Amino acid sequence: MMKDTYLNTQSSLAMKGAGYYSAMTAGAKNAIDKTQQVIQNALKTIPSSQLLKFADFGSADGGTSQEMWSNVIQSIREKGDNRQIEILYTDLASNDFSTLFKTMQGMHGNSNFAFQKNFKDVYVHGSGTGFHEQLLSNNTLTLGFSATAMHYVSERPCLIDNHVHMTGANESEKKLFKDQANKDWETILLNRSNELIKGGRFVCINFGIDEQGRCLGNTGGHIMFNNFAKNWKHLQKQGVITNQEFINATFTQHYRTVEEFKKPFEDKDSLVSKSGLVLKSCETMITDCPYKLHYLSNKETMSSEEYANTLIPTMRSWSETVFRNALISRTEKEIDEIVDKFYNLYIKEVSNDPEGHAMDYVHVIMDVEKVS
Repeated sequence: MMKDTYLNTQSSLAMKGAGYYSAMTAGAKNAIDKTQQVIQNALKTIPSSQLLKFADFGSADGGTSQEMWSNVIQSIREKGDNRQIEILYTDLASNDFSTLFKTMQGMHGNSNFAFQKNFKDVYVHGSGTGFHEQLLSNNTLTLGFSATAMHYVSERPCLIDNHVHMTGANESEKKLFKDQANKDWETILLNRSNELIKGGRFVCINFGIDEQGRCLGNTGGHIMFNNFAKNWKHLQKQGVITNQEFINATFTQHYRTVEEFKKPFEDKDSLVSKSGLVLKSCETMITDCPYKLHYLSNKETMSSEEYANTLIPTMRSWSETVFRNALISRTEKEIDEIVDKFYNLYIKEVSNDPEGHAMDYVHVIMDVEKVS
């Protein structure tokens, strides 16, 4: 285990622009679509106010949650509620906000859900600050939402010696990640409590570990993060990357268990409980990998190579920055070549034998209310 001396999430994490993330992550949108009823139920009890203020924490380019927010606004308007609505999209300063704003105005993506254009008195704003911070004034937020984002820890507590992810770390490394994640979770909840009005809700759909020990890319068959580690180690053994570059590729993520998510609410003496937050519901959900489902239903006409070239890009869309950052001392040309070689190893493996390769989503869905 090595001490990490340089990386925090706010300064280093970035994804490609031009709507790349949403285009490559159909599974993330499917997961959000499956939880729309939780959002609608939360809206039923939100108190009256002059303004409805919503926030989407860790929104990326906004494409995966766009239809959900459009449906929320349509539901509000169909009930005759014509209050002004503000939606704050938050992510890191490096986020693709340009595509996000174009998407909400119908200049990019599916204009049927371009709610800023399709509905009156809807105002969209952006904040380039991570969700570990307080992002709105006290007692102003009506409904907060976050999907597939809050597994990122604010700081990487250590470098993992023989893997790339906390799911494959040794026990001492896992403990450091767990301690950091628990601290972050309390901070996240306290900041949301400050922002929420009394009766306001926070609905989050977080990557986590379910009751059967399953997590993203680990629901049976090949384990995605083990494959990442194996292929990255292969490049090290070949001399393509150094030992330090192998270790540098440590994801700033922790997948919390259901018990870890619930703990601040179950302890009535915790700062979270004392802040007025109450957990209304908590459940786990698996969303099948859409690329796997498409392949299985089209096996007669779709080759394993075609499947590999749809599956691996969705993994690459959110993971590539980790491996690029690990090679920070190299030229851009070298980084491009090495990263391409890394993902091509995975493509080749899936092409040769696609059985058991997929990226199923495992989420913990929570509905939180501020009661005082």
